[in-house]
Amino acid sequence: MASDLGCKIKSLRQSKRMTLDQLAEIARSSKSYIWALENREVPPQPSADKIFAIAAALGVTPEFLLTDRQAEPDDAVVDEAFYRRYKQMPPETKLRLRQILDAWDDQP
Repeated sequence: MASDLGCKIKSLRQSKRMTLDQLAEIARSSKSYIWALENREVPPQPSADKIFAIAAALGVTPEFLLTDRQAEPDDAVVDEAFYRRYKQMPPETKLRLRQILDAWDDQP
C-alpha cells in the first residue's frame, strides 16, 4: 500500500495525464524517485525542495501534498499554487498576464 503522499502524487499526475518521465523532468527529479514516492509503502523522505518542485509541477501547494485532510485539491489549493507561481514570474510576464485579465474583463 502506497503512502498518502504517494497516492496524492500519483492521482494528480494521472489526472493531468502526465507520465512519470514528464513529472520527473518538470520537478527536476528522476523517474525512479517519483515511482518510489508513488508506490513504496515506506517512500523516500523528500526534501522540502523536492516537495515544492513536485507540488508546483502538479499545480497544488506543498501543504496539500503533506497533509491528510484532503484527498483532492479544492479551488483554494489550486489558487494558492497559482499565486505562488505568479509571484516567481518575471515582471514582464506578470504585466502580460494582468493585461490579459484586463482585456478579458472588458469583454461583454
